Amino acid sequence: MKGAKHTTFLTIGAIGIVFGDIGTSPLYALQSIFHLSGLSFTSADARGVVSLILWSMTLIVTIKYMSILMRINNNGEGGILALVGLVRQTKSSRKSLILFTLIGILGVSLFFGDGVITPAISVLSAVEGMTLVAPSAASFVIPVALAVLFVLFLVQSRGTGTLGKFFGPIMILWFVVSALGGLSQIIQAPEVLQALLPTTAIEFFLNHPLPSFLAMGAVILSITGAEALYADMGHFGKKPIRLGWLLVIFPALALTYLGQGALISTHPDSISSAYYLMFPDALHIPIIILATIATLIASQAVIAGAFSIIWQATRLNFLPRIQIVHTSRNEYGQVYIPLLNWLMFSIVVAIILGFGSSKNLAAMFGLAVSGTLFVDSIFLLIIMRKLWRSNYFKLALVAVFIMSLELVFISSGLSKILYGAWVALVMSAVTFILMSTWFKGQTIVRAERKKKEDLLEDFVKRIHAQKTPRVKGSAVYIGHHANRAPLALHAALSELHELHEKITVVTIKTTNTAHVPEAERTTIDNLGNDHDGISHLTIRFGFKDMPNIPRALELVKSDSPELYFDPYKSTYFTSTIEPVIVKNRKMALWRKRIFLLLSHNANSKSDYFKLPTEHTIEMTTFIEL
Repeated sequence: MKGAKHTTFLTIGAIGIVFGDIGTSPLYALQSIFHLSGLSFTSADARGVVSLILWSMTLIVTIKYMSILMRINNNGEGGILALVGLVRQTKSSRKSLILFTLIGILGVSLFFGDGVITPAISVLSAVEGMTLVAPSAASFVIPVALAVLFVLFLVQSRGTGTLGKFFGPIMILWFVVSALGGLSQIIQAPEVLQALLPTTAIEFFLNHPLPSFLAMGAVILSITGAEALYADMGHFGKKPIRLGWLLVIFPALALTYLGQGALISTHPDSISSAYYLMFPDALHIPIIILATIATLIASQAVIAGAFSIIWQATRLNFLPRIQIVHTSRNEYGQVYIPLLNWLMFSIVVAIILGFGSSKNLAAMFGLAVSGTLFVDSIFLLIIMRKLWRSNYFKLALVAVFIMSLELVFISSGLSKILYGAWVALVMSAVTFILMSTWFKGQTIVRAERKKKEDLLEDFVKRIHAQKTPRVKGSAVYIGHHANRAPLALHAALSELHELHEKITVVTIKTTNTAHVPEAERTTIDNLGNDHDGISHLTIRFGFKDMPNIPRALELVKSDSPELYFDPYKSTYFTSTIEPVIVKNRKMALWRKRIFLLLSHNANSKSDYFKLPTEHTIEMTTFIEL
């Protein structure tokens, strides 16, 4: 019984957090499809479009994500970076692993391009409903939307806190109301139920090939947020997300889209506000208020998702260290990134002012989404082949029924480049350039650093041979390569000419798994010289773990009390790399300059690793790039 209650609780939570984006798509999806495709508002066209939506949701969300991808997890975690971590664990060549990593970076870049647009189109489409009640208020739509979004981004630093527990009930109310509105229209035009048949979508596509193709670029709007369903698997578990989708979300969305199709069939002039016009005039104001709240919840989830994925990207060394604030003592994964928060807000403001309406925004939305879906499918094929050992017939099924549909989404989306899709592409391209440049630059720096670092065993022997003076106290040297003497240790010896009597050399490893249990966090390595006060420790963090070195060092007390020292009173030495641009063919000059800019603006290691600032010394080392 307890298990059932817990699953129910998690399902309600998932409905409030996970499904906001896809759940608020009916506010703008259908009108965008007709606007961008040039289809007429006939009963047959309405049924055909709704059928395209329903079967796209069936193939992509229900079959691909719910049935297949959710079987894949990285220590319980899902999402694009979890897939990157898994494929990097496969037995593949170095070139293949680099290619997989770049594909993953592309997926993250597309996800970010999509995530920035979502708050703009969601909130704007909800606020536009006020023109139904007061047509004269049209001039206030943009100011009101911007004010609402400003408050949303302003409160991000405080986290959702206790408000989060209300998201589930509010979104359930949203889905129930939407379903009832749709049902009321279906009753008046039951012939719209033909859209449930796959033959309706197929016949519609065959009879109207060009308009249907153009429509697919907007049909993708009905499945935005599909990646989020998978990415949040680690937070809620696959069972609650599956239950929420199959029992609540999918049926509610199906009724909503069918209801909108029925309304358009009987009242073609309702296309501009098909969602709101499903309801009686007397309910418009409360429905608009509910829609605004629902889009705020959806936007909140997207923003939080952007924070989370950028944080994970920094952990995997795809981005430089940036300031990250934890907004909850209980929920470890709730983070706030000030720089990203206000960058996203600035872009959202520019997008709304530049495009002016949700109808215009729809043209730029979707291409990044379909690209993200396709990247997930690429990783799905790799995992099916390399980890599951699936035969080529199963791979072909995925390629034919899922990836071919996603390619149609992408191709159709490309036709909207001149109408706004270029904005999402530019944002994704800039993100990809920054991330791939940092990844490439760090690869070069690591290789050059390794050349400068002696084997730790040889370094220790040299210390003994030189009889280096030792002073009281303990020191921790942060390294990046196992069995290598950190550059900070070299610098300290050459500049101070003495070492502490108790030295711990720490090698930090970020694993391809999301989390590392505390029992597996630290490993003590034998250097072959007993009782010399020098020990080597490997500390492992998953890409979703917050790297707190002092806390990790406290774990040594129970494992090896003879090596224990107070990590909060020790002196920490870290090496800061100062890249120097030289002429070579390792990387293009313009990318070197970008890497240098990113490096200079990276957060300090003491903040990143939670080192006590007053006890931390950073040693600078110059490395040619």
